Amino acid sequence: MKYIILAVSLLAYFAIDAQNQKEAPKFGISFSGFVKTDVFFDTRQTVNIREGHFLLYPDNVALDANNVDINGTSSFNILSIQSRLRGAITGPDAFNAKTSGILEADFFGNAGSGLDDVNGFRLRHAFVKLNWKSTELLVGQYWHPMFIAESFPGVLSFNTGAPFQPFSRNPQIRITKTLGKLKLIGTVFSQRDFTSIGPEYTFVNGLYTSATAASSKYLRNAVVPNMHIQAHFNPKSTEHLIGIGVDYKTLLPEIYTVNIAGNKRFVSTKKIGSTSAIAFSQLKFKPITVKFESVYAQNATDLTMLGGYAVSQTNNAETGAKDFTNMNTFSCWADANTNGEKIQFGLFAGFTKNMGSDKTIKTNTYYARGTNIDKVYRIAPRVVFISGKLDIGLEIEHTAATYGKIAVNTKAELTELKPVENTRALLAVTYKF
Repeated sequence: MKYIILAVSLLAYFAIDAQNQKEAPKFGISFSGFVKTDVFFDTRQTVNIREGHFLLYPDNVALDANNVDINGTSSFNILSIQSRLRGAITGPDAFNAKTSGILEADFFGNAGSGLDDVNGFRLRHAFVKLNWKSTELLVGQYWHPMFIAESFPGVLSFNTGAPFQPFSRNPQIRITKTLGKLKLIGTVFSQRDFTSIGPEYTFVNGLYTSATAASSKYLRNAVVPNMHIQAHFNPKSTEHLIGIGVDYKTLLPEIYTVNIAGNKRFVSTKKIGSTSAIAFSQLKFKPITVKFESVYAQNATDLTMLGGYAVSQTNNAETGAKDFTNMNTFSCWADANTNGEKIQFGLFAGFTKNMGSDKTIKTNTYYARGTNIDKVYRIAPRVVFISGKLDIGLEIEHTAATYGKIAVNTKAELTELKPVENTRALLAVTYKF
């Protein structure tokens, strides 16, 4: 009898212990992601990143000795570098807040537009979040606040709507305050993978030379971080979203100027400030989701958009002291897709316009993207077939850019405008896990 009582007691103990273990919170990391292969064909050469994978717009006409366009050559490629691994981290509470984190990487590489780092394993997102009742604190690398993670184009192309859609990831500190249907967001951040461009001086064989470089140092040396404030409003339903935001960035393009002829350096403290604004909306219904966005951007090179800044004039020939001026950009896009479970249709349309500079430019020195482009537009229909975890998508992306020549002593106005067009056919196969 005593053995029976002992056995029952042990069973009861283990049952209670198992129940306690089930109720205990589980912390750790869970992995997800996808394996994706893109097959794409372009009707002409393009301005792009990573062997054509990240398409911006068609390249300008370049005539050979027989007056034939060199860039009229077609291109074909197959790449799997967008494949991604994501780790979602959970842990115990801290400072009376729920804690979580994300560590995400892919094989898109870290630097360069050619073969130097394609297939390189690179950090995409790495952040920790603390969530209180109505306040969220995010610290780490995440989307630039002008990339609206809740409402961005559903295109198949990895460009995600660039150069019409701001595209950047940044180390940051972001605070979100929820007040009913209203969210207020404040962010301070730096640059890492997506950087501004500016002057770069080198000292070789006892002489200084000047070039252009992309670097985070122009923002770092300004000391003031990039700042952004934003408001989200969910009217009547959390499926709909309306928002606005304002961004301010300060660069110190050079900590010293150079008199090339005299081979001398002089300390420089001349900065340039840039203001950008964004307005967006998402309307999600049962059969279809529609998204809109408009952007006015100054000095938008780091956002993978047209624009940047220029040297408006040289103030001192002896020291090389300069004034800078912003290049301004307007952009808008719309995206619509059906919400079917087996098949989805979508259409993206984007337009961006070079709005010129704030001041008359009396030099020929630009630190910008697409200074010889007046405007770009894109139409991209798509269809996606869904079966379990596997998606097979087809997209036709037609992009046209109007090139011109910069008129001297103007606000970067363009003349002799000529359109150039490219059509990309894209097949995307994605297996999610």
